[in-house]
Amino acid sequence: MRGLNKLTGLIVPVLLIAVWEACARAGLFSAVVLPAPSAVALKWWQYLSPAAPWEPTQQSWLAWLLSGEMIDDALGSLYRVVVGFAVGLALALPLGLVMGASPRIYALFNPMMQVLRPIPPIAYIPLAILWFGLGNPPSVFLIALGAFFPVLMNTIAGVRNVDSIYLRAARNLGVGRWTLFTRVILPAATPYILAGVRIGIGTAFIVVIVSEMIAVNNGLGFRILEAREFMWSDKIIAGMLTIGLLGLGLDTLVSRLNQHLLRWHRGLEQD
Repeated sequence: MRGLNKLTGLIVPVLLIAVWEACARAGLFSAVVLPAPSAVALKWWQYLSPAAPWEPTQQSWLAWLLSGEMIDDALGSLYRVVVGFAVGLALALPLGLVMGASPRIYALFNPMMQVLRPIPPIAYIPLAILWFGLGNPPSVFLIALGAFFPVLMNTIAGVRNVDSIYLRAARNLGVGRWTLFTRVILPAATPYILAGVRIGIGTAFIVVIVSEMIAVNNGLGFRILEAREFMWSDKIIAGMLTIGLLGLGLDTLVSRLNQHLLRWHRGLEQD
């Protein structure tokens, strides 16, 4: 049944690609504006392939395989996403737990968070460049900022929405504050936290592409901007597809982590 559902999900993309290819071959639009899927696939393969033949005396087979331009760009973007998201998560998670558990801390920090939260990370680009210069640091800062608020707000919501029945039952059993927090509140808030993690990763990918178009000289965002300057639409779309595949891979990993950590959650019970 699962396999059938996955195949069903491929129907619409396959039909869309077929119609796109047919329209491109019929000349309904310019190849410069929207190239055919076959041209995009060819460019994607060229973008992926190593630029030079393998020379065993100069480098290992693995190093040669990873020397393709797209591999280098994808690894650069993925590095920035992982580091920036880790920084944002490390800051947002403890603050969200404390704000959710303590009304005083919540009242102290919430007004400032609500003022800063609507400001998009892209608006910080000029400041990020002034503070950190060019290269990875401003990109990591912007990604951390983009991931911070989804994780923070979901963590606060998770802690504040723990069922009061659980809290009263634990207190009636004489559970201490630390045990109450670690054995009741934190597990109950985990579904919210993991939902924030998934949203934060999606935001991180949006921010990394924008930051790479401005602050760095490699990465998928930089390569897409470069391709736009030369009107290489096939390379632009190939870069976009690569971003989508990287995002899908990370989201799949987080989804598997959700299933592992939330085995006890009745919403994930299997028949």
